[in-house]
Amino acid sequence: MSLSAALALLGLALGAEAAAGSHPNCASFAPNALTYAAFSKATHYPANVRVNISNAYSSIDVSNLPAFCRVELVITTNATAGSTALTEVWLPDEWNGRVLTVGNGGLAGGVTVTELGHVAVPQGFAGISTNTGHDGTTDDGDWAGPHNDNAIVDWGWRALHLSVLAGKEVVEKYYDRPAWKSYYLGCSTGTLKEVQDFPDDFDGVVVGSPANWQTHLQAWSVHMNLNTEPTTSGHFMTADMWSNVIAPEVMRQCDELDGLKDGIINDPRICSFRPETLTCRPGQNVSTCLQEGQISALHRIYADYYEADQTYVFGGYYPGGETEYYHGLVGQKHFVIGTNYFGYMVTNDTGFTIHDYKASVLKLADQIDPGQANAINPNLTAFAGPEHKGKLIQYVGWADQLISPGNSIHYYETVHGFTLANTTMDIDDYYRLFLVPGMNHCHGGFAANAFGSVEQASNDNPPLSFDPQHNILAAIVRWVEEGVAPDTLTAVNYKDNNVTNGVGFTRPLCRYPSNIRYRGGDPNKAESFHCA
Repeated sequence: MSLSAALALLGLALGAEAAAGSHPNCASFAPNALTYAAFSKATHYPANVRVNISNAYSSIDVSNLPAFCRVELVITTNATAGSTALTEVWLPDEWNGRVLTVGNGGLAGGVTVTELGHVAVPQGFAGISTNTGHDGTTDDGDWAGPHNDNAIVDWGWRALHLSVLAGKEVVEKYYDRPAWKSYYLGCSTGTLKEVQDFPDDFDGVVVGSPANWQTHLQAWSVHMNLNTEPTTSGHFMTADMWSNVIAPEVMRQCDELDGLKDGIINDPRICSFRPETLTCRPGQNVSTCLQEGQISALHRIYADYYEADQTYVFGGYYPGGETEYYHGLVGQKHFVIGTNYFGYMVTNDTGFTIHDYKASVLKLADQIDPGQANAINPNLTAFAGPEHKGKLIQYVGWADQLISPGNSIHYYETVHGFTLANTTMDIDDYYRLFLVPGMNHCHGGFAANAFGSVEQASNDNPPLSFDPQHNILAAIVRWVEEGVAPDTLTAVNYKDNNVTNGVGFTRPLCRYPSNIRYRGGDPNKAESFHCA
């Protein structure tokens, strides 16, 4: 099938500047006058050949991609310090005229080849991704030093920004014309920094559960660990207790509050979970009930985190993700991203543990803002105003085990408040937030959790269709290029979170502050629900 025919099915018309590449073009491509980068290598992959690429963070091994040219670059991020970042640009032979940059996660250092291959190239986008200036897994932090400030700044924002500029330049040289529009798609370590500080980089942005308040996110992650640690304490709860004691009671109390008993809490804010109902009775097996310390810990876990001086730090967990929370921040394993962040980027104490955390450490982190990674500026007028007209879609799972969904709501509301107080703009004209009932961090969970974003198709959960109603990437394209803003999206759940098992159910995703309401009919069909 040709790209134009395929994109007609996807709901994406070819961009005004669509063009084509080829094997000969790729083989001879060696630009030597790039402004922001040095050319390293170009490799052409014919359609349906094996693409097997891996790095410290990301990998792909498939044989179903369309033909593309893989261009590898070295970005000079600071010439004086000699710091660099590795960046790749994947250029499909049948190009839709658009650029799509895909993000990273955690502290990771590696080009996100997984999503370049599963999202960008199959839909005709020229894809851009960077290793953020270092090599490492999601949890690795030792690359940051201590005192490796250039590497921290690269990770915080600089490598991505310069990679976007270099990637656009490569696209223009390869296709002999500039990209029609520039987009971003990512989850976790997102690009709100770009939206706030470099508004011209992207015309449309889709960001899931962004780690945009790094100083407070990492403080919260350690705080959550401390709520249940050590494992020998009276407030620790085992994985079995979370899954087989707490989770069923949460559902008993809260599942039907939305009008349907289906194992999903559509809006957990209306659930006032009372863990006291699980209090151990005399002689009861303590593995089947909760003791006083555990009940107290649960109240802290489900609450917003404030410091003693009433400084708001971060949101809490919400009822509905109990089967995954143990594997997030309240289990036996310490969340090493948090300890690495404070150890390598804030205190310069590489032996930092969760027990070294205190309020003064958070204050120090806020003062330093390592890598200037915090992206909490509520003023998006340069991005969304009449000169640029950028569009932003944000989403988060209500059952996110790594970043509280309260963070997404908090940022949205700060932008909303700023917009009302300082502009004549309407936030609905440029920024829309979707909350996904039951979904974990970026994907997974018992939920309608497949709607075309990163980490979904690559985890066997592609969108049900590539049209703008089912594919969030197509939705942002239509909003930017046709002015049609998404009021709802339709997400799909595959049985056991695997497309090969067939569809379990579909559900609408509602634009905040609306919520999903069951109107009656087949609960497995999105048409049986509405947003109100």
